[in-house]
Amino acid sequence: MPHNIFEADKLSIIELKFIKDQIEAPEEFSIEKIDGYHLENSLQLAFNLEEKLSKVDFKVEIKTDSKGLNLEEAIGSFHIVLIYKIENLSELTKLNEIKIVEVHPHLSNALSSITYSTSRGLLYKRMQGTVLHKFILPIIDPIKLLG
Repeated sequence: MPHNIFEADKLSIIELKFIKDQIEAPEEFSIEKIDGYHLENSLQLAFNLEEKLSKVDFKVEIKTDSKGLNLEEAIGSFHIVLIYKIENLSELTKLNEIKIVEVHPHLSNALSSITYSTSRGLLYKRMQGTVLHKFILPIIDPIKLLG
C-alpha cells in the first residue's frame, strides 16, 4: 500500500449510536468523597470492504475511587459504535493470504482518533448532572487504543 493515499476528506461518519449507556451510583454515594477515577477502554475496528464501511466499537468503563470513604463506588459503562463510509477503502486495505484485512496505518489512526475525540464530547455531555460530572476522558495517543 502506498503511503500517500490517505485522504481524511474521504471519510464520513454515517451512523453513531450508544449500545450501552449506564451510570450506576449507590444510594448513599457522596460525590464529595471522590478522590479519582479508574478508566478502562477498548477500541475495535471491523471492515466491510464491499460496502466501503468501517465499524468502530468503543467501550469505556469509569469507576470512581473514593479511597474507601464511600461504601461502594459509582460506575459508568458505555459502548459507542460509529459507522464510517470510506470512499477509497479499497486503496487503504488489502486481504492477506489468511484473509485478514491489513489496514493502512493512517486510516486506522484516523478512525481511532475521530472515534475517541467524538466519544470524549459525547461522554462529557452525557455525564453532566450525574455523579461522574467531573470526569473527562483524558487526552491520549490514539494509536495506543489499537494495540
